[in-house]
Amino acid sequence: MSIKHTLLNTAVGFGLVASLASAAAAETLTIATVNNGDMIRMQGLTADFTEKTGHEVEWVTLEENVLRQRVTTDITTKGGSFDIMTIGMYETPIWAKNGWLVPMDNLSAEYNVDDILPAMRNGLSYEGTMFAAPFYGESSMVMYRTDLMEKAGMEMPTAPTWEFIRDAAAAMTDRDNEINGICLRGKAGWGEGGAVITAMSNSFGARWFDMDWNPQFDSEQWANTLNFYKGMMDASGPSGYATNGFNENLSLFQQGKCGMWIDATVAASFVTNPDDSTVADSVGFALAPDNGLGKRSNWLWAWALAIPAGTQKQEAAQQFIEWATGTDYIELVAANEGWANVPPGARTSLYENPNYQEVPFAKMTLDSILSADPTAPTVDEVPYVGIQFAAIPEFAGIATDVSQEFSAAYAGQQTVEEALEKAQAITNDAMEAAGYK
Repeated sequence: MSIKHTLLNTAVGFGLVASLASAAAAETLTIATVNNGDMIRMQGLTADFTEKTGHEVEWVTLEENVLRQRVTTDITTKGGSFDIMTIGMYETPIWAKNGWLVPMDNLSAEYNVDDILPAMRNGLSYEGTMFAAPFYGESSMVMYRTDLMEKAGMEMPTAPTWEFIRDAAAAMTDRDNEINGICLRGKAGWGEGGAVITAMSNSFGARWFDMDWNPQFDSEQWANTLNFYKGMMDASGPSGYATNGFNENLSLFQQGKCGMWIDATVAASFVTNPDDSTVADSVGFALAPDNGLGKRSNWLWAWALAIPAGTQKQEAAQQFIEWATGTDYIELVAANEGWANVPPGARTSLYENPNYQEVPFAKMTLDSILSADPTAPTVDEVPYVGIQFAAIPEFAGIATDVSQEFSAAYAGQQTVEEALEKAQAITNDAMEAAGYK
């Protein structure tokens, strides 16, 4: 008997298949998603869902920046191209407030919505109702080469400072052997390089806005953040880092070309997978860095599945979301790929599972998630919620423009001072036009 049939029989025992198969007729669902490894893996397992429900799935898989643009355009224009969208903690409460998403207030008892980690459930809710279900949750942390750290004569603290990271990056850099001491995102896009530099800026005491919604890019703290980032990356980062995003840095790390990589905790399963990573047996983990100001530079995010209000296939869409974000899917991935490769960061039961507790990065991931507080993201008080974003509708457009100026500075096309001056003007104009000032 195949693994698939064994899991199917197990699911029948829990009554799940009966509830999933209750649709009156088979549908074909169109799902927009991001081209990250976990989503690619989900596509490879979709036959399990079709076998249980009769519903077929058509995937539209897009690079992160393109995905955000496509789904935002589709939902704001009521385009109706998708039955399920992959969105995150930024979009969910804003779109829910506008009535653009179907509330997830009638999920089955078997789904056990109370098992979802509170940080994830709250971030995907509006006025107490969940409007998207987390496929996986993440924070960010340091992933590093233990062999290169030892060779450099250094030891990674559990909770490093940015100064330590810079020194370690310099010590591990070996240009002759194509080893960069550190790899960080520089790619334009509010959720690409913009996410990294914003989370980093929190630990430097910077913020996007003061309590009166005045932009703060003319502050010393922002200058310190950008100068530190650029100085460290110029000295110890890969060439072309200004255009590197999550997937580019993942590839570099897996090829053994990064001493450290500070990015999404979800990447841990990919850098430790011996089938894909040449350095799988020499990867360590630490909390994202700080500067001793009380804020680390880790974010909080979930890639989640949501149902646009315009779909005509709501029942089938909810069945898919229950399948993809439920505990049986976790068991399915574990059976096929091993426990280290299951979608992390979404469910309490996963971190209580003895099998998962043996995964080397499980505890650091959970610690990183639990230490992230979107309601108090910065050293000084701010009027917004969100760590690597400010949860206002205007943020995505503003931050994408700002991140383009930052990337131009990383690439040497303008100075840090010029980039910050333009960022201040861009943000100030946009906030005035939106009526915040």
